[in-house]
Amino acid sequence: MRSGAAAAGALLVLLGPAALPAAAAERPERAFTIHDKRITESSGLAASRAHPGVYWTHNDSDDGPYVYAVDSEGRTVATVTLRGIRLRDAEAISLGPDGRLYVGDIGDNLDGTWPEVWIYAFPEPAELHDQTVTAVRYKVRYEDGPRDAEALMVHPVTGRAYIASKKQSGGGLYQGPEALSPTGVNTFRRIADVPWVTDGAFSPDGRRLVLRGYFAADLYSWDGMPKKLRALDVPFQRQGESVTFSADGTAVLYGSEGGDSDVWRLRLAGDGATARSGSPTAAPSGGAPAPSGRAASGSGPGGGSDHALAALIAVAAALGLAKLWSGRKKGN
Repeated sequence: MRSGAAAAGALLVLLGPAALPAAAAERPERAFTIHDKRITESSGLAASRAHPGVYWTHNDSDDGPYVYAVDSEGRTVATVTLRGIRLRDAEAISLGPDGRLYVGDIGDNLDGTWPEVWIYAFPEPAELHDQTVTAVRYKVRYEDGPRDAEALMVHPVTGRAYIASKKQSGGGLYQGPEALSPTGVNTFRRIADVPWVTDGAFSPDGRRLVLRGYFAADLYSWDGMPKKLRALDVPFQRQGESVTFSADGTAVLYGSEGGDSDVWRLRLAGDGATARSGSPTAAPSGGAPAPSGRAASGSGPGGGSDHALAALIAVAAALGLAKLWSGRKKGN
């Protein structure tokens, strides 16, 4: 049996990644380090569409109304100041289909003390240089009362905003109105249960959703409601606070708080990869809460159970071939 196992191992080495499920090869790699000494609490991350290789980020708190553009070398190439705004606890940033950046001032470290929170939106700058912009302010309340949250996701096709609340025992995914109103109160309604979440992001085509916590991340399919596909590998970070899809949808990037913080890239395979280029394909906006209010927890196509089964089949096949080869050798 030892020789058979050795032969199987050798065969898997020869076959390479093709012998194992695609997700098994996914491993995070360091993409770049944020060098700006002002950015010590990077809490949100969004890949630019207008400027390839640029990512938008911001500090958590104790900073001014600033949003920073950081390139793939970790250098700050622009600082955007939001005119007349005092950010209280900015936790997330997302890019909408209207070309605007949405900043979620949605944190509440006192666990649901603030009766309302805010979202600020402004056009993604066409040119990268220090500038001051006027942002639209949206007032946000939750239908079931105040809560802490760190994840804001604007759907790249429908433009609908979603917030994931943060709670150790599990939070909720909240859906905003079809269109945010700058004059009234925007009530967000709970549509699904989610785990402990520090950030989230939709894929560029709107068909995938990633939600991350400090030490874990999950990939979901999306057609108006999240359906879990599988867990994703997450690097060890000082305080894993942010996540975004790459602009081409082939990877997710993880950010962290702390000075000189690293941003890691996880290249996706199989069910995780989305369209590389072109306009996002229309996806249903959905919106009807599930009767139980809970997202599906089973693994979908390409989910964790399927990957495990594929791995077992690959190993079993290798062992079978090794045994057959051993029998032929003895017969000779």
